[in-house]
Amino acid sequence: MSDISAQLDAFVGQTLVPTTWGPDEVNIPMIRHWAETMGDTNPVYLDDEAARATGRDGVVAPAQMLQVWIMRTFTDKMAGNDPSQVWTDLIATLDAAGYSSVVATDSDQEFFAELRPGDRVNYTEVIESISPEKKTGLGVGHFVTTLKTYRNGDGEVVGTQRWRTLRFKPQEAAAPEAPRALRPRPALNADNAFWFEAAKEHRLVIQRCTSCKTLRHPTGPMCGECQSLEWDTIDASGRGTVYSFVVNHHPKIDAFDYPLVVAVIELEEGTRLIANMVGIAPEDVVVDMPVELDWIDADPDLTLPAFRPAVREEH
Repeated sequence: MSDISAQLDAFVGQTLVPTTWGPDEVNIPMIRHWAETMGDTNPVYLDDEAARATGRDGVVAPAQMLQVWIMRTFTDKMAGNDPSQVWTDLIATLDAAGYSSVVATDSDQEFFAELRPGDRVNYTEVIESISPEKKTGLGVGHFVTTLKTYRNGDGEVVGTQRWRTLRFKPQEAAAPEAPRALRPRPALNADNAFWFEAAKEHRLVIQRCTSCKTLRHPTGPMCGECQSLEWDTIDASGRGTVYSFVVNHHPKIDAFDYPLVVAVIELEEGTRLIANMVGIAPEDVVVDMPVELDWIDADPDLTLPAFRPAVREEH
C-alpha cells in the first residue's frame, strides 16, 4: 500500500459533521415557497384535508426538501466558520499529493419517513469511503464518498444522502485545441434568404411594402398593414439606438465570445432587430445609446450585422 493510500484510508469512517440541528422547524411557508418554485402541485404538501384523505395525519413536507431543513444560515456562512476540520485536512492531503482538481459525480438520496410541520431535523456526516486510485478521462484520482444521515426529533432516520466527488490530478498535456465551432445556422427560407444574402455583401436591408411603403422586420411574405404580397427593400443607414439588451454569461457556446451582449437595436428608419454589440464592455452599454452598424464575418457562409457605439462627430 502506498503512503498516500494509507493516509487516505485513515480518513474513512471519520466524522465530518457531528449531530447538527437545522436552524428552523419544518414549516408551511418554506414548503409553500419550495412547491411554488418547483411547480409541484401535490395537495398533500399544503392542504390538510387532501393529506388526511390519503391516510396521513395532515400536510407533509416534500421528501426532496430534506436538505433545506439543515442548510446553514447566511450569517453562519458569511462568518467563515470551518464546518469540518476533518474535511479541510483531507483536502489538504489530496492537494499535497497532486489531486488538486475536483468534479462532483453523483448524489444518491433515500427517504424513509415523512416530515410534518413542527418537526425538527438534525444530521450527521461521515466519510464513508475513499476509492483506490482510478484512471478516468479527466485524469487519475480518488472517488470520495460522504454519507449524511438525517433524523427527526425522535431520533428516527428519515433519510440519507451519499455525495460522491472525484479528486484528480489535472492532465499535464492538454489535448490539441479543436477547431472553433461554427455559429448556429439561421433557418433560411424563401421569406428571409434575401436578407442574409445582402448581409454577405455588408448591406443591411429592410423589407418594404410597395403598396403602402410600410417597413417591416423580421421579414415576411405579407404586409401587416395592408396585407399586400408585393415588396422590395431599402438599404438601412446603419444608425440606431439600443432599445434593450441582455448580457449572456451562461451556458457558453464555443462559437461565441463571452460575456455576450445581445441587444434589440431600433434603427433610425423605425424597425428593430436583434444583434450583438461589439467594441464595448458590457457594463458600458446603456439603453438609448447611439450605435452604428458593424459586421461579424463569422465564417465564409455566414455574415451578421452587429453594432458598436456611434462615433461622436467633433464640431
